[in-house]
Amino acid sequence: MGAQEDAAVVRRGYDAFSAGDMDTLRTLFTEDAVWHVGGSGGLSGDKQGRDAILAYFGELASRSNGTIKVTVDDVIGGDNHTVGFQSNHAERNGTPLDQRAALVFKLSDGKVMEVHEFLEDTAKAADFWS
Repeated sequence: MGAQEDAAVVRRGYDAFSAGDMDTLRTLFTEDAVWHVGGSGGLSGDKQGRDAILAYFGELASRSNGTIKVTVDDVIGGDNHTVGFQSNHAERNGTPLDQRAALVFKLSDGKVMEVHEFLEDTAKAADFWS
């Protein structure tokens, strides 16, 4: 697949995440995909495998009481990676979190196999999600 096709897969993933459509998300990841979350907070670390990644998404929804919202700013496909730029909003215990993030996706045969998540302020995110 090429850069445009990979970018379309990533956009489909963003749409599914926003809709809470875990069935579609499940089809977009390889079984052994890895999602890397930087920082030192309670949700930081590597999510090994599709099920762990989906559990991470569920934890974001649970800890934010369903207020997590991701707005796609742009998706750029390249020869080896696809990058998603996004704005995030969530509320937890009456405290809002608004941050920008960049996600770097590695795809193979139309499926996401690895993601690196880079948050605007990892310390602020660690405090919020912990």
